[in-house]
Amino acid sequence: MGDDSVGLVRYTKSTLIDDDCTLRKGDFILHPDGSWTISKGDEDVEQTIDGSNRVITRSMQNWHTHLPMVLNRGMGEGLTLNDWLETNIFPTERRVTPEFVTTGTQAGVAELIATGTTFACDMYHFPEAIAPVLSEAGIRGIVCGPTTDWPPPEDGVSDSGKVINELETLLRGGSLGNGRVEYGIATHAVYTCSEEILRRASDLSRKYNARLHIHTSETRSEVAACHSEFGMYPIEYLDSIDYFTEGTVCAHCGWVTKREMRILAKHGAHAVHCPVSNQKLATGGTLSYPAMKDAGVDVRLGTDGAASNNSLDMRADAKAASLIQRHDHWDATILPPTEMWKLATKGSNDWVTWSLDEISMRPRGIDDRRLLANLLYSNTKCLDVWVDGNCLRKNGETLTMNEEEIISKLEEAVADYYDGINPPQK
Repeated sequence: MGDDSVGLVRYTKSTLIDDDCTLRKGDFILHPDGSWTISKGDEDVEQTIDGSNRVITRSMQNWHTHLPMVLNRGMGEGLTLNDWLETNIFPTERRVTPEFVTTGTQAGVAELIATGTTFACDMYHFPEAIAPVLSEAGIRGIVCGPTTDWPPPEDGVSDSGKVINELETLLRGGSLGNGRVEYGIATHAVYTCSEEILRRASDLSRKYNARLHIHTSETRSEVAACHSEFGMYPIEYLDSIDYFTEGTVCAHCGWVTKREMRILAKHGAHAVHCPVSNQKLATGGTLSYPAMKDAGVDVRLGTDGAASNNSLDMRADAKAASLIQRHDHWDATILPPTEMWKLATKGSNDWVTWSLDEISMRPRGIDDRRLLANLLYSNTKCLDVWVDGNCLRKNGETLTMNEEEIISKLEEAVADYYDGINPPQK
């Protein structure tokens, strides 16, 4: 867990921005439980850090990831969505192994830490190879495992029951990392999961009080196909089969009716806005933040996987979310810096510090009034990361992961991963 002991840490001459987005100046004590107090200067602390070149904020929270898909970053650029899936993603995923997944996850988690994120809600194959990486690196997460076989067997029957039984074993085993990392249940989408699978996943969620995670209404064709088959849109259909449990994570929600928004609000579901992925894949629709807000839906932010985003940097997605909402609704007042920052860090109990020495953070303006806007819309380095009083990153160097070693393993894995596969690129 790094070289620094769990305990109080003091930042002197610093700037702190908490959940309320109020800028505070002075000396601050960060506590292992995630709280903070003003330092009187006489506390017994583990270490004192000069914070004059830092701004302290809550960490980013990434609510929709496919962490191992760092292995697919940069593949098939410039292809249509279907070509990209059929010639790039699916062929490589049929070759994926737990070892590849571990390597991809290590790279993904290292990127999260380096860019100020301490939580990921993940969905991918081999969850037993993913959760330990998050735990050992010191971050938080919900690792949602699949409920159908992958790759599909030759007979085309993707529901042998094997995968869901393995997932139940993980759920029964409980959390990792003193409760920081939980297992959840991934039902990919209504077009890939039968009603039986969806109901069984929901039953597991209730039995183990585990989180459900699903892609919903990402593309217009998905929505049209669902309505054609069931006479209902995806979220209506899920509601009709009693799928939802409290806190279900619904990724994308780009093509959602107001009635469906009310359904999400009724179930306390999280609608996850993934603006960069939606734009890169040209899905044609993005989550409507004003409408979701009016309906009382809990909106969160996510990057999606590095395959469809290229980046796991949540700050970049926060910027994109703010801009696309303004653009789509012809309203430049939507998601100003304070509201956008609250959305990107919502629920965080951890701390990160950002460098104030970068030219991109200047000018800061009178009383640092421009600081938060610079932090959101421009860019700067993440210097320190604190989770449960543990220092995961210090002075711009991650302590809990060996980035050089991970880079080497990633390149080796990719060379093997793509052996014999030469997907076309444009």
